[in-house]
Amino acid sequence: MTKTYSISIFMLVLFLNACNSKNDKVKVATSPEIASPYLGEQPPGLIPVPFAPGIVTTKNWEWSGGFTPNLKEFHFIRKVGEVEGNKKQEFVVIQHKNNRWQESVISSRVEQPFISPDGKTMHLGKTYKERIPTGWSEIKKLGSPFEKIRIMRLTVSSKETYVFDEVTAEGDGILRYSRLIDGKREEPRPFGKEINTGKWNAHPFISPDESYILWDGQRDNGYGDADIYISFRAEDGSWDKAINLGDKINTEAAEASASVTPDGKYLFFNRNSIDNYENVDIFWVDAQIIETLRPDQKVVSEN
Repeated sequence: MTKTYSISIFMLVLFLNACNSKNDKVKVATSPEIASPYLGEQPPGLIPVPFAPGIVTTKNWEWSGGFTPNLKEFHFIRKVGEVEGNKKQEFVVIQHKNNRWQESVISSRVEQPFISPDGKTMHLGKTYKERIPTGWSEIKKLGSPFEKIRIMRLTVSSKETYVFDEVTAEGDGILRYSRLIDGKREEPRPFGKEINTGKWNAHPFISPDESYILWDGQRDNGYGDADIYISFRAEDGSWDKAINLGDKINTEAAEASASVTPDGKYLFFNRNSIDNYENVDIFWVDAQIIETLRPDQKVVSEN
């Protein structure tokens, strides 16, 4: 199986499973008392390590982890088996309550979750939930112009700019953005060649201040399968040429679905440990690695 074929199947399995699943009843498991934040884990340095071994990262398959702004909820996707050759997955949240981290299986929906910088919205591709006093609302649709777009991951800045991937009819991926201008959502636009170069560009993350974008894709100068790249916004509002995050992050395996914690301290991402994505783990690393790549110039957000 070629690398291109393997990652395309991986992306499409996530997307198709999300489209065909239905909500399940919540299941809860309570851990022993663990200090907050970050599930009581020792923070990493500049070398990535698996996040929360035995709690989040296991011998199974985990994907797309992220915290809420108050660092009291961690959401991720977990594989729990296979049904007719397709991965059976759960959408999991681990919440810090009464000095304990309590795990709940929310549903079998597997759209990749992203919590808005203000913590009020959980984006799930082209759907979303809103924070309500009892937790999260029922799923709502973004509506036009996103209804017919095949989105795997949508992220949003503090200025409510959407940055998301689109799976094309050919199975490839490109990144697009949509700004909120005078209270109106603009039609999605593709990023330029600085970002949309190579194949399988997917799973973007835009920083809250819009000073950089992270994403994964395949390029001829990469380290193996999918690598994670970053583009910084220049002083004139344009996007700089993509930078590979380097061999401390990227390997011969596939790295994907990067994001930075709401406090800006840690970079989370996924890495498959063996071929064909039979074991995908969530890693974390000090976000200072991003600052070492930032150009020596002032970066500004777009007006």
